[in-house]
Order: sequence, then structure tokens, then C-alpha cells
Amino acid sequence: MAGKILWIDDEVDMLRPHIVFLTNKGYQVTPVNNVNEALEIMSQKKYDLVLLDENMPGISGLEAIPMIKHKDSSAKIVMVTKSEEEQIMEQAIGSQIADYILKPVNPNQILLSLKKNLQSDDLVEQKTKLEYQQEFRNLSLEVSYIRSYEEWADYYKKIINWEIKFDKVFDNEFKDLLQSQKEEANIQFAKFIEKNYEDWLNSNEKPLMSHTLFKEKVKPEVQKEKVLLLMIDNLRYDQWRVIEPLFTKFYNKISEDYYYSILPTTTQYARNAFFSGLLPSEIEKRFPNKWFNDNEEGNKNDYERDFLEDQMKRLGLSSKSMKYVKILNADFEKKTLDDFQQIKKNDLVVIVYNFIDILSHAKTDNNIVSQFIRDDQTFRSLTYNWFENSSLMKIIKLAAESGYKLVITTDHGTIYVKKPSKVVGDKETSTNIRYKTGKSLNYDNNDVWAITAPEKLFLPKGNLSSKYIFAKNNIFLAYPKNYNHYVNYYKDTYQHGGISLEECIIPISILEPK
Repeated sequence: MAGKILWIDDEVDMLRPHIVFLTNKGYQVTPVNNVNEALEIMSQKKYDLVLLDENMPGISGLEAIPMIKHKDSSAKIVMVTKSEEEQIMEQAIGSQIADYILKPVNPNQILLSLKKNLQSDDLVEQKTKLEYQQEFRNLSLEVSYIRSYEEWADYYKKIINWEIKFDKVFDNEFKDLLQSQKEEANIQFAKFIEKNYEDWLNSNEKPLMSHTLFKEKVKPEVQKEKVLLLMIDNLRYDQWRVIEPLFTKFYNKISEDYYYSILPTTTQYARNAFFSGLLPSEIEKRFPNKWFNDNEEGNKNDYERDFLEDQMKRLGLSSKSMKYVKILNADFEKKTLDDFQQIKKNDLVVIVYNFIDILSHAKTDNNIVSQFIRDDQTFRSLTYNWFENSSLMKIIKLAAESGYKLVITTDHGTIYVKKPSKVVGDKETSTNIRYKTGKSLNYDNNDVWAITAPEKLFLPKGNLSSKYIFAKNNIFLAYPKNYNHYVNYYKDTYQHGGISLEECIIPISILEPK
């Protein structure tokens, strides 16, 4: 049976052909000609949807809506009316009805509304699975022929599009197939990075990267108008796709692009490169007292404002006033909201927002959060819920009202790690489990990209014999000592620093106020 329908209309007898039509389509329809009788019936039986006439003697359709919802808060209501008055439409929609249909009604019009409200999830799932079956072979073949960074970004977007579509599908078989395709893509992507990354750093033929992004994308906007630059730490492309509608309530999207994070894909390296407009070894050379290597004490990202001020001077933007804010917790987020009237006096407002990075690390450190974040789908869902209820969205609303253009980006992404790979180092070896740097490293060459000459990748050297290794795909690096404990602790957590589509290909969007 397609669903149980209660149809309330004072002229319901005249709708008999429509009722027969719906019955033949598998719906069980109960006709009543007044609201009181309908409410009495609802006390005894549950209905999936109520078709409700607006203009009836006695209790009108609009008056009946709260009564029906009181009887059954989950019942969907479709208003059926002759009235085309805008006020009545607004009242009905404001009462959170499921649909609004004008008389005279066509049976297929009613059928469409019922399918949309009662069967849309099933229909979406069926169509999504069918389309993916048709696309599966193309995706599998395409990955073998990718030769450019543009093609990799396009392919990654296709995978993410399917992942988000599958969020509404309950069949894990198809999700598992897609996951296997993404894993194969990451294997090929790592080979691509190994082959091309060094050339990018020494050539004009390269994608947008961490150290070129501000100059290429942000500078032109700051030259023209006031800009709010929102740097959301650790924001992946799939998460941006999910939270984007929250921002487009107040802004229209002008452009959406991608860029490649430098290696290692960590805050220390990638975000400092973004704010300075320099590669890590160049930062170390220009700011020897403000760059700390992995084996050195000190907060690695304490000088982002200084780096940005220096870059703005080099780019001829020193006449532009700039306010830099780093939001590390909810209290500081609220303070930023309270202070926005002062903050908005600046030409460029930079907000570094650390929530997603905190959330991804909490997956490792906090058992409660770990239970909530079981996979990428739940990670996306929790990200959306946080942003929807955050003070940040109030700040964004104020920024739009104040005429700020909005640039949203990130420093790197993150990946759900599953497979351990043994690595041996010494006490000077860095602690990150997606990359290591040190002078005494033993590792499995199949699992990492090893860099024996860091200077070629513009990476600082803690000492003369330092090397770097970057984990590929969903691998994490584990020491032999307490190996099983280490593996159990970090398996199925979110980490960053290595080479994967999720960590490397990240979003930048430019939006203007509505």
C-alpha cells in the first residue's frame, strides 16, 4: 500500500473519481466532509497525509491545521483550495504545510504531491542507485586516464557528488563500491603527486596552491571592496558542499574553485604558507625567529597575522586596514560577534575558524564524539549541525548587511585513516601520523612518498640528514613499540598531513551579499 490518506472537503462526494484514481494507485483514502469528524477519526487511526480543503463552513482549513497537528504532529498536510490570494498562501505555508494545490485539481497533480511527500526518499534512492550503476564503469575507467591536476579535481568532485547523493541511500553495498573507487583513485593520485609536485614548485605551470592563493584570489577582491576572509581550518570539499546553503542564505555565490594544499597537509605548513605567500623553507629564511621546525618548541601558528601583514605589503595592499581574528572556542566566537561593530571598520577582516579541526581531533581523543562520527557521512552531518547553530552564522549575516564580500577557504583537508604502516624513528622524529620528518627513519616504501632532499620541495631541515615521508591513501604511520595499542587508538580516526584527494584538493568560494 502506497499510504493512508485522509481527505477533508465539504464537497468530498464530488471527488469520488479522484478517490477511485488514488485507490487504484495503491493509496487507502478515507473521505470526510468536515473537520470535527476528521479529528475524531484521527483519534482512532493514524494517517500518513491529510488532504485539506481551505474553504469549508464551520472550521476552515487554516483553522484546522493546528488542530490536526495537535492530533498527530507527524502527519503531513496538503492544502487544496480555490483561493489564489497571496495572504492565504502565506498563512498556509507559514503553518508548515507540506504542499499547496489549487482547485480544480487534476488527479495526477494530487498523485505527484503524494509521491513527493510520501515516497520521495524511496524514489530518490532507486534513481540514485540506477544512475550510479550506469556511471560505475565510466568512473572506474576514467581514473586510469587522468593526467592533469584539473582532471584530478574534476574527478574528485564527481566522487564527492556521489557520496553526498548516497547520504540519502540506505544500501551500504553501493556506498562500499563507491568507497572502493575512491581508494583506488587515491592510490593513483599519490602516484600523480609524486611525479608532479616538485615540478609545480619550480614552474609557472601549476595549480593554485597554498602559497599563491592569497595573491591570486584574495588580493583582487581586497583591491576593489571590503572583504571578509573566512579561513575554516581543516574544511574538506564535501563538508563545504553540505554547509554552503547556510552561507547562501545571506550571500550569492560568484565563483567556486579549488586549490592544492602544499605538503605536509598540516596547519603549521599549509596555513603559514597561505598567510605568508611563501613556501615553508622561504618562511624559515625570511622569518627565522617566527618559524619553528617540528622538533623545536613553540606554537607553530602564532605569527599568522605578521605573515599576512608582510605579504600585504609585498602585494601593495599596505594601505588597506586589516583585522585578524582567530576563533578557538565558543566564548571567543561570541566575543567576535559582540565586537563586530568595531571589527567591520576594516577593509579586510580575516577570521580563522578552528571548529572542524577541533572536531576531527576529538574523534580520536573524545569517546562521545567518536560515537557520533562513525564515517564521512556522520562527519558531514555533525559539521552542518554545528554551523547551523553557531554564532559564526550570525557574524556572516552581519557581514552581508555591512556589504562585505565573502571569501571562504581552508588550509588543508583530512582523511579517515584505516591501515597502519610501521615506521621506526628516533626521539627527534615528528609525532604526526600522516607524515614524519627526522634523520633516522625506516619505513615501507610502498606506503609512503619519501623525500631525501627536502630542500627540493622547499621544506625546512631540522638537521643536515633530515628527510620527510608522507603517508598515502588512508594509511597512518605507527611505531613498533606498543604497536597494537597505537593501531587500535588511531584506526578509524581523522588525520591530516599526508597525500590524499581529501587532504590536498580543497575549496575556495567567493560570494557577494544578497
